[in-house]
Amino acid sequence: MLKSKDIRERLKDIEEYLLAEYKETRKEQETKRDWRTYEQRLMRRIQKAMRNLEPLIDEAVSTIKIKRGKGKKPSLTLRQKVMLLLLKELFGKSNRMMASMLMVFSFLSGVDVGYKTVERLYSDPLVEMAIHNLHVLILQKKGVNHVDAAGDGTGYSLSIRRHYASEVKKRKDKVKDKEGNGAKAFVYSFKMLDIQTNMYVCYGMSLRSEKEAFDKAMLMLEEIDVEINSARLDKYYSCATYVDRFNDATVYVIPKKNATLRGSRKWKQTMKCFVYDTLEYLEEYYKRNNSEAGFSTDKRWFGWKIEQRREDRIETALNCGNIWHNLFNLYTD
Repeated sequence: MLKSKDIRERLKDIEEYLLAEYKETRKEQETKRDWRTYEQRLMRRIQKAMRNLEPLIDEAVSTIKIKRGKGKKPSLTLRQKVMLLLLKELFGKSNRMMASMLMVFSFLSGVDVGYKTVERLYSDPLVEMAIHNLHVLILQKKGVNHVDAAGDGTGYSLSIRRHYASEVKKRKDKVKDKEGNGAKAFVYSFKMLDIQTNMYVCYGMSLRSEKEAFDKAMLMLEEIDVEINSARLDKYYSCATYVDRFNDATVYVIPKKNATLRGSRKWKQTMKCFVYDTLEYLEEYYKRNNSEAGFSTDKRWFGWKIEQRREDRIETALNCGNIWHNLFNLYTD
């Protein structure tokens, strides 16, 4: 009969024997990677994404019906707004710099707006709707509907003085929740990734905690036509409450050192698989490294700092990055 003591003993075995062997295997795999071929394939994916961006945006905005009342006609169409915002996040330019660039190229694009217009795009509800439509459309184009997922959280700095990765090293999981002084140092982001395609299926953000970001991602999952077959979560989510959120899906988590069998039937079954089928369980669990690799790639592309200050605009900036991530993975070889 399985006991809580069996979970803790299995954790000790993993730390003493299996973890070091796993890390060495991962290191060998990274060493064998052909980086030249990787860069060539990445460039081809980027080129395809850029060529197909315009028709995808057209399709995403085509279902949005706009009824305008009296007043000045907007200087930009919805299609132009979405394109401009995505390009701004890709280039990483400030609002003023992006507006200046548009002035230079206005004779080609026909777009000539000020920096305040660019800033307002981040809180435009129609742009928000179009970006959501674009996300769903990209998943449909890729055929993402039943997924084996990896979920993980990360953070982006709102201040140059504090780097999220450095804070994680110092404070570990405590960094996942807002500090008591009320200062907004980080924005927390949780993303669920499809292991097979490396596409983000759902995501959420919060200025308060990673848990709230997770809750928002799960709400988004309910709104799209995607079913989770299995999920892999880090130790922060290793308790019955989170495991139960995935209903019939198989969940892989590494239990905490003080883990017990108290909880739902699903939690007890998960711990039973962890103790009695450890090697097979770990093989599935460590596929969640795809999430960490995705975060690393995103931050190399878009940086680790968010320039926006309002919560709705911070969320829009992060969503644009998620769209680019999926676009670059839509055209894999």
